[in-house]
Amino acid sequence: MLEFNLINCVFLPSVEAILAFNFLPCVFPAANTLTTYLVLFTLINNSGLVFYKLVLYPFFLSPLRHLPKVKGFRPLIGHGWMMMARPSGEPHLQAIKAQPNAPLLLARGFFHVAWLFPATPEALADVLVHKSYDYEKPLHTRNFLSRFIGFGLLMAEGEEHKHSRKNIMPAFSFRHIKDLYRVFWDKSIEFRDVVRRAVDAEPDKIVDLCRFTTQVTLDIIGLAGLGRDIGSLRNSEDELVKNFKEMVEPTREKALFLVLHVIFPAWFISKLPWGLNKRVEITTGIVRRITTEFVREIKANMKVQGPEKQPSHDILSMMIRSNSFSDENLVDQLLTLLAAGHETTSSALAWASYLLSRHPAVQTRLRAEIHEYIPDPKLLSDHNYDIAGLLESMPYLNGVCNEVLRLFPTIPLTPRVAIRDTIIADQFVPVGTTVFLLPWAINRNPALWGADAEEFVPDRWIDKETGRATMNGGAASNYSFLTFLHGPRSCIGERFARAEMRAIVAAFVGSFEMEMADPGEKIVVGGSVTSKPVNGMRLRLKLVEWAS
Repeated sequence: MLEFNLINCVFLPSVEAILAFNFLPCVFPAANTLTTYLVLFTLINNSGLVFYKLVLYPFFLSPLRHLPKVKGFRPLIGHGWMMMARPSGEPHLQAIKAQPNAPLLLARGFFHVAWLFPATPEALADVLVHKSYDYEKPLHTRNFLSRFIGFGLLMAEGEEHKHSRKNIMPAFSFRHIKDLYRVFWDKSIEFRDVVRRAVDAEPDKIVDLCRFTTQVTLDIIGLAGLGRDIGSLRNSEDELVKNFKEMVEPTREKALFLVLHVIFPAWFISKLPWGLNKRVEITTGIVRRITTEFVREIKANMKVQGPEKQPSHDILSMMIRSNSFSDENLVDQLLTLLAAGHETTSSALAWASYLLSRHPAVQTRLRAEIHEYIPDPKLLSDHNYDIAGLLESMPYLNGVCNEVLRLFPTIPLTPRVAIRDTIIADQFVPVGTTVFLLPWAINRNPALWGADAEEFVPDRWIDKETGRATMNGGAASNYSFLTFLHGPRSCIGERFARAEMRAIVAAFVGSFEMEMADPGEKIVVGGSVTSKPVNGMRLRLKLVEWAS
């Protein structure tokens, strides 16, 4: 396919102009200088290229042109408006619902470039599993995110991704996550106590839960990931805590920052006289300095302690012992771990509180199960207690957590670009095509989940015959649930996030009754990359009796 590049836009018109001027002067008899020929051929060639890119190729030559098309196409911007809509992923859901039997939908981005929406389990399996390394994150996405979190696992591609994932995976094994439940539960109780003190200090008993969910999840990833208590719940003014929160906090300015990375190269944006550039440089610099100190400190301790010392099981220590990462790459992995590790559960907890506040009967039933299985939270303080076995055996707790993750996936959509010619659902897909993975749309698709797909129904995750929790929610395929994706590029921290969420939800719902501070408030889903409530989650909380 013809592309806009120096050869097509400058070199070829120049060659044509020189040849025509010297050998075919009759082509433009009124033009009597080489400069005039250069201008004319440049205009003709580039006009033809524009026509080819905007009209001829996408509508008459593209191998994708016969696919079912998304409605709402607008000249030049195509379906680009869908990327600006909120909630992110909702227009894509409506497009899929309009053509429920189509495995692959064709939309058009800005200037009519092809966007593909895989919508059936078969199509998703091709992208996520069978040909997962035929796709990479778009360069603009990597350029944007790397400004904040470096080049860790989330940004890695190809062989580098395989290498990093292989060496980080042991830290997220089933056995290791089971050992971390003690950390999850102890921090959940501390979270409960901090929220209780905040409620006691407020005459109207109203708090913004998002403030506390961010703190507890950051503390947990600090203990599990770095082997140290960051203490965010106790001291939100800590240098690491303050700068990290500023670094990852979604704002409209950062959303614009992302849009500009789609349009312009990263080097150009970094040179703009924009305050955000300086703030990003300062905050990321501070966070990188502190995490670099962590890496060096742990390495030094390992040398002093020797091999006879019981090894630490935090993720950083395990990565260091693998001898597979440089200090700089360890810092990148830590930044990725801190960002992704706390963001998923922090957002999910906010949405859990929202859904439970809107569904008091579900909230009451969940609290009853928590009190039945955990009559006294002090029982779980016994270090021999199998917290993992207990929390994972609670059917309604798991049903609620799974349903929250289904309805409000942390990342509602994520683009991939084909790096080679490939196939999706028997459809040839040329190199360079953008493919959107759509967790928000797939997780709410009635064709996969039934007529109540957009309703909060925790019971769908409980087997009616056995009363036990299921992992498919009644859907026919595991590809109906995309919150953590699937395959070699799936979220490596899925088990971690699920376990952490079980513990915090159990401790919180077991301790408080909750309702929306303003029952009429319309919660707006926002965020630059992830789905978060734009104005926080203001709740009125009431402490309930629970032996402690």
